[in-house]
Amino acid sequence: MEKKEFKTALDFLKSSSEKRKFVQSIDLIINLKNLDLKQPDQQVDSFIQVPFSRGKKVKIACLCGPELAANAKENCDLVITTDDFPRYQADKKLVKKLVAEYEFFIAQANIMPDVAKTFGRILGPKGKMPNPKAGGVVPPTANLKPVVEKFAKTIRVMAKNQLCVKTRVGKEDQKDEEVVDNAFSIFDNILKSLPQEMNNIKNVLLKLTMSKPVPVGVSPEELKKTWEELAKKQEENAKIRLDAIRKEQAEKKRRAAALKKAAAEESEKPKKAEKKPAEEKPAKKEAAEEKPAEAKEE
Repeated sequence: MEKKEFKTALDFLKSSSEKRKFVQSIDLIINLKNLDLKQPDQQVDSFIQVPFSRGKKVKIACLCGPELAANAKENCDLVITTDDFPRYQADKKLVKKLVAEYEFFIAQANIMPDVAKTFGRILGPKGKMPNPKAGGVVPPTANLKPVVEKFAKTIRVMAKNQLCVKTRVGKEDQKDEEVVDNAFSIFDNILKSLPQEMNNIKNVLLKLTMSKPVPVGVSPEELKKTWEELAKKQEENAKIRLDAIRKEQAEKKRRAAALKKAAAEESEKPKKAEKKPAEEKPAKKEAAEEKPAEAKEE
């Protein structure tokens, strides 16, 4: 798969997608195959440096002792010193908030046991523990400026539970060349990390935040034909769903009308004549009195 194929897919994506009222991000999706993710050596876990910004500031936090605090305040977006660790250890919600807000964490090497104890249970599962392989664990006398500059153009891609990698590669108002270079750089790095390279890649897609994905490596003509077929199928499915909804609504109306009619008929039925036992009893008594009177006259 060549870089020009990413450019073709990006051009088609932009020209065929509906314009939105906000600037959409552009995502790269790589679907994998023929990998057993239960085997650690077949999992994907790489730190990749991209040549250009991805259209979003990468926020970096530093977990350090007093030796590194001044340098960290000059270069990082947040500095948490060992004096603050007890507060985070007591309130895990604060750590979860950090995970959501900061992309990378740098830690001072000689306090790593304290870092692991305080932040490890939250940062670890999210893949955000300070990583020595990526240069995220530094000595107390380190100059953090080059470390932060490196992390600003670094992404971590992982596939440990699903056969899929998804990451932002830019924004729709960014130069096409920058987005293409970022996307191809990520793809090429992942490709080289796979045991069977292209035999482990099912497909590669580009998509905007609110668009359908566009496959990379497919000609514009084929893409257009595929999208037209997909649109036709979606239209047919939408019509089927609409017909089903209309039938259901008609049935509900029919049932409601039947219930209303039955209630009306019930209310119009004449009330049964009430029996008047007080009037019937005297009549029987008179009849009984007349018979003895006749017998007496005879």
